[in-house]
Amino acid sequence: MAYLREFNFVSILLRLAVAVACGGAIGYGRAKKERPAGPRTYILVCVGGALSVLLTVYQFEMLQGPWKEIVNEVGQKFDALRIGAQTITGIGFLGAGIIIKGLHQQVNGLTTATGLFVAVVIGLAAGTGFIEVAILATVIVVLVMNVFSSMEENYKRRLRNITLNVEFHSVEDIKTITQAIEQREAKVYEIDVERSVPSGKKKPSAIFILQMSKTNRSHSGMLSTIAELPCVYSVQELIS
Repeated sequence: MAYLREFNFVSILLRLAVAVACGGAIGYGRAKKERPAGPRTYILVCVGGALSVLLTVYQFEMLQGPWKEIVNEVGQKFDALRIGAQTITGIGFLGAGIIIKGLHQQVNGLTTATGLFVAVVIGLAAGTGFIEVAILATVIVVLVMNVFSSMEENYKRRLRNITLNVEFHSVEDIKTITQAIEQREAKVYEIDVERSVPSGKKKPSAIFILQMSKTNRSHSGMLSTIAELPCVYSVQELIS
């Protein structure tokens, strides 16, 4: 293990292999969910992080060896954290490009962008030879992104607060929909009217933000109540 922590060809090969494996493991789960960043993106980000640290180590080795005389003459100081810090800063631009505002005021891509940030840090850990932490962090990230996602969705569906996108016949129907909501003892906090264009025909729709009652907090029941209204074309719960 001490030999693998040294800076040699075998340790470099192992560190890059760990970065590829960790990035691929995270990206595989995202690809199954059809997210913007898949295995290739995560592998490249993770390997890029590892390379930035390997380059730092290489520079240090050269400054202590072949470049030592030049460094003494020039007085060059070595900053071991500079490249890694710039790598983390750079991944922010990639993450910002993934975060988009989708339909119905929903923001998408936050988890993917955060995953890319974690992937580059895992790559940094693999590049330094801190392989145990890189593997452990990968296991945690995979569990959070794949196992906890369904748990989080189920939890959100049991909350009293609910956001609905309702498509209806005309704007006058908002009053009918609001009355149906209030009949289920729910309180409407906000109504944001918008327009969608399904099949080339304009139909009014609105985002309803409401709070269910403590005794009647069934999300499916609320969806059924609204969907049964003659004036409603469709109703959808928005879960970010």
